[in-house]
Amino acid sequence: MVAIDLGAESGRALVGLFDGSRLTVQEVHRFRNEPLRRDDRLMWDIDLLRTGMLDGLRRATSSAPVATIGVDGWGVDFGLLDGAGRLLAPPVHYRDPGSDGMVERALTRLSRADIFGTTGTQLLPINTLYRLLAMVSSGDPSVQAARTLLMIPDLMNRELTGLGVTEYTQATTTQCYDTRRGTWAREMLARLGIPDHFLPEVMRPGTRLGPVTREIADVTGTGGAMVVVPATHDTASAVAGLSLGDDGSTAFLSSGTWSSVGLEIDTPDLSRAALAADLSNEGGVDGRICFLRNVTGLWLIQECRRAFDPTASRLSYENLAHLAGQASPFVAFIDPDDPRFGRPGDLRAVVHEYCRETGQLAPDDAGGLARVILDSLALKYAATIRDLGAVRGRPIRAIRIVGGGAQHELLCRLTAAATGLPVASGPIEATAIGNLAVQALAIGELGSLAEARAMIRRSFPVRQFEPAGDWSAARERFDAILQRRRTAA
Repeated sequence: MVAIDLGAESGRALVGLFDGSRLTVQEVHRFRNEPLRRDDRLMWDIDLLRTGMLDGLRRATSSAPVATIGVDGWGVDFGLLDGAGRLLAPPVHYRDPGSDGMVERALTRLSRADIFGTTGTQLLPINTLYRLLAMVSSGDPSVQAARTLLMIPDLMNRELTGLGVTEYTQATTTQCYDTRRGTWAREMLARLGIPDHFLPEVMRPGTRLGPVTREIADVTGTGGAMVVVPATHDTASAVAGLSLGDDGSTAFLSSGTWSSVGLEIDTPDLSRAALAADLSNEGGVDGRICFLRNVTGLWLIQECRRAFDPTASRLSYENLAHLAGQASPFVAFIDPDDPRFGRPGDLRAVVHEYCRETGQLAPDDAGGLARVILDSLALKYAATIRDLGAVRGRPIRAIRIVGGGAQHELLCRLTAAATGLPVASGPIEATAIGNLAVQALAIGELGSLAEARAMIRRSFPVRQFEPAGDWSAARERFDAILQRRRTAA
């Protein structure tokens, strides 16, 4: 089985081999994912992703015949296709500022409670809903010319099979999906003046989409392979592979460019408390809900590295983590979700500006700046865990970190200390593993999600981190800084 895992910084092809008891995973190809600049717009290079995917499939076939292929990736971003199936323009990058102000515009027609009560989704300006509203508001002709809207993994699936559909977990990231009815939120879209004629059929995770086309088989050697739609949203794939227990006391932290901090629950939580806490209900596997908050993640470390090493030739992430570990803690704090940190730019200057506004002194060296980021991320996770427990009315007693952040030992230690909770980290490749597990379910190699999770527990070890040190004063300072910023806003 092959998992194509698309991330905001790179994409990967991973081969999964299942022997009936255990799963082994091997990365066979990694490729860069760099946005395009076109007329001051930030866009995704779909040709780059397509080439990387096909190269990965070719390499995967060198070890064994490929039975199934599954593609996952980030949410919210999409491409519009014309009647002939051609992209009308490259998909716009979620960090492009073109949808700034659109949440506020939407709230002139619908209340925050209206939007959340229909979609169950955190109101973020990067969501598909606000990008579409920006296009409608500017009179973009592609909105009327489009015949199909496809999310990023959907575009790759169309390359493989020729079929243009979307998948449930991706659809729930758009804020265009009615989580109560399980359909597109057409009435809400109409009230915002957004057409819905291009919305595609929605498939469930584990659907066999179809075989690869003859053209793809010829260029990759994957003839006979079946394309399965896993949970195509990377967070949902990561959570699919986790055993979090049935009592709701273990939270997940899917840590990558973004961090998703949440709980797996059975039905959407559309309560006033969930809305007030800025939480989100996103689709999961087997009818589950990922009840979470999206938090800016290791993007800030990527930007820190870029600030001190623009060519990425001298300062590795490992070196940066080592320098952060040697730096003094609690020198300053930032709110990782302040909008100014969401755009590419000079991170040092932006952090210094934030610290001046909040009466703090920011460090000038790479290790010190990275430590400010990591301390602040850990404290933001702690605040989110606290909110999740309050909304659900039960304490959270443990955290499971997966994804790239699971291999960041310092971040794992700081998260345990900031939350005062034990942390289990791993597997690092949780997204690909969840993707592969759903593929195995789709072809009958596994019988249930519980069986898949038991297989994953047997196959991949985890590391344990216990809380250490007193962070109570740090939490108070951090909360005060966040409150000061909210009051100023």
